[in-house]
Amino acid sequence: MGTHRLFIVLVAFCCSCLIEAKPYGVYHQQVFVDQSGNGNFTKIQKAIDSVPTNNRHWFFINVAAGIYWEKLKIPYDKRFIVIIGAGKRKTRVEWDDHYSVEQSPTFASEANNTVVKSLTFVNTYNFPRNGKVNKNPRTPAVTAMISGDMSAFYSVGFAGVQDTLWDLKGRHYFHRCTIQGAVDFIFGNGQSIYKKCVIQVLGALLQPGTAGYITAQGRTNPYDANGFVFIDSLVHGTGKAFLGRPWRGYARVIFYNTNLTNVIVPEGWDAWKYVGREYQLTFAEYGCFGSGSNTQKRVGWVKKLSGSVVQSLTDLNFINIGGWLQYLPIPV
Repeated sequence: MGTHRLFIVLVAFCCSCLIEAKPYGVYHQQVFVDQSGNGNFTKIQKAIDSVPTNNRHWFFINVAAGIYWEKLKIPYDKRFIVIIGAGKRKTRVEWDDHYSVEQSPTFASEANNTVVKSLTFVNTYNFPRNGKVNKNPRTPAVTAMISGDMSAFYSVGFAGVQDTLWDLKGRHYFHRCTIQGAVDFIFGNGQSIYKKCVIQVLGALLQPGTAGYITAQGRTNPYDANGFVFIDSLVHGTGKAFLGRPWRGYARVIFYNTNLTNVIVPEGWDAWKYVGREYQLTFAEYGCFGSGSNTQKRVGWVKKLSGSVVQSLTDLNFINIGGWLQYLPIPV
C-alpha cells in the first residue's frame, strides 16, 4: 500500500471515529405539530414516528398550543428527540388509562437523550370530571414513564393522582418542573436531580384524614448509584403527606434547601414494609425551611449524612458522569 493511499485510509478511519464519538452533533432537523393543520403533523406521535431509527442528531419536535388527546411513546431506538411546547399552561398532552402501571403512561420515553420543555402531561383517570366527584376507584394511573438514560425536562408539568411520575431508571435532570399527585407520585429507581421544582400534593382528592406519599424510591442495594435529590424546590398543596416511603429496601431520597410547607406530616417519613430495616434507608433533609420543615418530631431513623456525602449527592456530578449535561441542546 502506497504512502498516499495509507494516509487517505487513516484519515477516513479517524473521521469515522470522530463521528461515532460525537453523537451530540450540531446538525439537527425540526418539525412542527399543530392541530389546526399549519404544521408538518397534527399529532405528536406522528412526529415521533417520523424520527429515523437509530437517529444520531438532535431532532426537534415543536408543538403548538392546545390539548392533544393522545398517548405518546418514544421507543428505545429513537434517541436525541427534543419536544418543545408553547408553555406548561398552553400545551397539554392528556390520556385516560389505568389498565396497568406499565401500560398506562400518557408519555413513555424509553430512549436515551430525550429532552422535553414547556408542556404538561396528564393522566386524567383519577381526576374529578366536569366538576363532579370522580366515581372511579383510585388506582395507579401513570402520567409519565422515563426509562432512558441522560434525559432532561425543563418547565414540564406532570399531573396525576397516584403514581404520576415513574422515574424508572437512568440519569435524569428535572428543572422548574411541576409534579402533582397524592400517593407515591414520584416513584422508581432513577438517578435524578429535581432542581427548582414545584411538588404539589393533591391531598384533597384522598379520603379525609388520609395522608399521601410524595416519593417511593426503588434503590435495591447499598451499592446502587440511584436516588432522588430535590434541590431549591417547593413542596405545598392540600391535605397531608409523607415526604416518602421505600418502594425497595435501600431507598434514597434527599430534600435539600427546599421549602417544606405544612402539608408535610410531622413524622416526615414512613418505613412502610421495611419496619425493622430502617437502617438500610437513606431519607434525609438538609437546609430545608418552611412551616413543615421542623424535624423535632421526625422519625428517629432519618439519616444524618456527613457534609461531604451531602455535597456529593446535591452536586450536578451526581448525575453528570461523562459530562452529558454539557451537550444538551438546552443549557442547564
